[in-house]
Amino acid sequence: MTWQFTPYAQSDLGLVRASNEDSALISEYLIAVADGMGGHAGGEVASSIAINALAELISVLDSKDIDTDSKDDLFVNITHQIDAKILQSSKDDPELSGMGTTLTALNISGNNVGLLHIGDSRCYRYRDKKLEQLSIDHTVMQELIDQGRLSPDEVASHPQRSLLTQALMGDSGLTPILINFQIKKGDKYLLCSDGLTNVLSNYEIMKIIEANSDDQVISALIAEVKQKGAPDNITIIWAQTSDLAKKIDLKKIGAANE
Repeated sequence: MTWQFTPYAQSDLGLVRASNEDSALISEYLIAVADGMGGHAGGEVASSIAINALAELISVLDSKDIDTDSKDDLFVNITHQIDAKILQSSKDDPELSGMGTTLTALNISGNNVGLLHIGDSRCYRYRDKKLEQLSIDHTVMQELIDQGRLSPDEVASHPQRSLLTQALMGDSGLTPILINFQIKKGDKYLLCSDGLTNVLSNYEIMKIIEANSDDQVISALIAEVKQKGAPDNITIIWAQTSDLAKKIDLKKIGAANE
């Protein structure tokens, strides 16, 4: 069986930020969200670098001439290429120094979907009416939760809740990990920047998913975030896995989208 994504995506400025530092990508087999950071448009540049690097990889990942293991290696190691491009851009323009980006991407490979994740953008799977967070936040708060020093409820109002322990910043020195999940027909995936998850709880997200059709899920989520102030950019991908032979157009959702 040949699996593919049927994706929907939207990026919104929110109600507070003056610019959108998020970028995203949707295609038949690869979807991704990147949330940039850094002054002087650095966040927009960094997230765009990440998404453009992934977009250039799509034709290779779709190739029938490369085996699955090699494709997985290329996918997971794209982070090194992104790091190198961020570093070079920072050298070319010192005002971009310190910029970086998160990256959360899913790639269909055979009967599996591979998760590549760095930072605090998130990946969820919706299966059998249950919403499960597949990614683990690379944040100081998550480390404190893992150590039992904070509860998840305490994190919601903590002033340092978005302080990252991992990000692509040009010299991150990360060893990326690819986690594979077996696909089940009807699986749906939610990828998002923290502009969504810092405002809505997993329970609130699930209730909105349950109450809306696939083509309305994203707009309903964004509307609810805006009702609660939308302090950050919001970027969301909602994608179902199916075996239908439906052509999906490559679409990059850049930082300019509001």
